Amino acid sequence: MAKKTTCPITRGEFRAKAKHVTITIGGQEMLVPVKEFSTGSLGWYLNGKTLIDVGGTAVPVQIGLNLTIVGSKELPNEAPAHPAPATPAPDTAREPPAPPTHENQP
Repeated sequence: MAKKTTCPITRGEFRAKAKHVTITIGGQEMLVPVKEFSTGSLGWYLNGKTLIDVGGTAVPVQIGLNLTIVGSKELPNEAPAHPAPATPAPDTAREPPAPPTHENQP
């Protein structure tokens, strides 16, 4: 049975320190942004299009790139650095506003 790989960083370290990765495809430099995947894994993700020269003809290609940190999916969830403010409960004790009057109408 294969041994599980343990991720060497925490989610907090990834969020605080991970930077984009630079790659080159067909001579064109591209930035791959940091990504927290919906699966819980951490890494980098790029989706786009570019041209690659094939014998003097530029051919369009589609790029789909995932760089996933091995073992990151199993990391415990941590609270985000800035939690969202709590939404106040509606004030049900207050009376509803009075309906509009039509004093200025003929």
